[in-house]
Amino acid sequence: PKPWPTIIAVSAFVVLMGMGTWQVQRLLWKGDLIAHREAQLAEPAMPLGDDLSVIDGDFAFRRVSVSGDFLHDNEIFLAASHNRIIGFKVITPLRRADGSVVLVDRGFVPSAARPTWLRGEGQVTGMVTIEGVVRASPRRGPFTPDNDLEKNYWFWFDYAAMAAYAGVEAPPFVVEAGPAENPGGLPIGRELQVELRNEHLSYAITWYCLALALVVI
Repeated sequence: PKPWPTIIAVSAFVVLMGMGTWQVQRLLWKGDLIAHREAQLAEPAMPLGDDLSVIDGDFAFRRVSVSGDFLHDNEIFLAASHNRIIGFKVITPLRRADGSVVLVDRGFVPSAARPTWLRGEGQVTGMVTIEGVVRASPRRGPFTPDNDLEKNYWFWFDYAAMAAYAGVEAPPFVVEAGPAENPGGLPIGRELQVELRNEHLSYAITWYCLALALVVI
């Protein structure tokens, strides 16, 4: 074998094996994460206490319950889809009895149902109790557009900006409401389940097979 093709082949083999091993590590990490979230969902709902500052990323997917009055005039609309229908998630501040406020993701509404007067039954008043899960780790993708505050059109969870837009002080997390039906059918809550893709095994096999093919060549 000539030296340069050999050097290139050996270097590529090392890279491919490294990529495969990295995917194995990702597979183990993702498996632990899924198991942790499933364990969180299996726990009974925990009422949110007075100190909301303790709610952080460790509470992700923790089943909780919270009671208060919805501030429907301060709704926030986050772009979303449901069953291939384009629409919004309705994020509504919930004022608790002690005056503190929590952001609640009430669920999905189609674009045509964005005006509140079209879903008046769902604008419940008075004390309500919401059961759902904590989401405390917003992620913005590299191609996610900026939130449009002028049009109240949001593309990702920016908790601080959302609270400021709604004119409230709220901790940096949202309670995602479960599937309990709202009056009038809107908003549509989500099933409380873990929806994490775990395809790292197939990725690892692909990289290792490429390394094996390189050895054969």
